[in-house]
Amino acid sequence: MIKVKQLRRTFGPIIAVDNLSFEVQKGEVLGFLGPNGAGKSTAMKMLACFLAPDSGTATICGCDIIKEPIQVRKSLGYLAENAPAYGEMTVGSFLNFVCDARQINGAARKKALDRVVPMCSIESVYHQTIDTLSKGYHRRVGLAEALIHDPPVLILDEPTDGLDPNQKHEVRQLISKMASEKCIVISTHILEEVEAVCTRTIIIAHGEKLVDSTPQKLKEEHQCSLEEVFRRITKTKKSA
Repeated sequence: MIKVKQLRRTFGPIIAVDNLSFEVQKGEVLGFLGPNGAGKSTAMKMLACFLAPDSGTATICGCDIIKEPIQVRKSLGYLAENAPAYGEMTVGSFLNFVCDARQINGAARKKALDRVVPMCSIESVYHQTIDTLSKGYHRRVGLAEALIHDPPVLILDEPTDGLDPNQKHEVRQLISKMASEKCIVISTHILEEVEAVCTRTIIIAHGEKLVDSTPQKLKEEHQCSLEEVFRRITKTKKSA
C-alpha cells in the first residue's frame, strides 16, 4: 500500500533524507526509528504531501505523491509531530470543520463522529476549546482528525507523545485493533511501543536506511534489548 522509491530531500547543505526506499503492506505496523535529526519527520511529511522531494517518489494505494497528491490525501490519515489545530474552536467544531474539508456530510458525518470520538476517548472534552486542552487531549484530537475518514493508510508521528501511561496503553490497543485492516507507519522514540505494536522496524540515521527487520529478529541477532540494538546501530553509523 506504501511504496517508497529513492526519496531524497535536502535543506541547503543538509541531507535530511537520502535515497530512502521501502514498502509497507496492509496488515503491517512499521516502526520508523532513528535519533533526533535522522530524517523521520521529513520522510513522513513527504509521504503525506506536505513536503516535495528533491528526487525520487512514493505511491500510497497506487497514487503518486507528486502527480496525485489529492488522491493520496484521501487514502491517508496523517498525525503530524505537532498536529496543528485552531485553538479557538471547540473539539466538536474542529472535527466538523475537518469533515467539511473532507466532504463528509449528512449521515456519513454523524457515523464518522460517532465512531471516532469514543475511539479516541475525547467525549469529555468535545465542547471544550482546543487551546484549553492538555497536551494529551490535544494529541488525541489530532489522532481523531487522522482517523475521521477511516483511511486505509495511517502515518503517525509520535502518536503517544504527551499521553499518560493509561492513555498510551489505550492508543497502543487502538493501533493493534486497527492493524489487520490498515497499513500503519509509526515514528516513535519509545522502544517499548515498537515491541508492543510493531510487526516490523526500520532504523534510519542521517537520512539513510540502516536496518529493515522485525523487533524480535533484531533482538535475536544482536542478543540484547531493542534499546541496545538501536544504540549500537545508530552509533556505528555516526562513527562511520
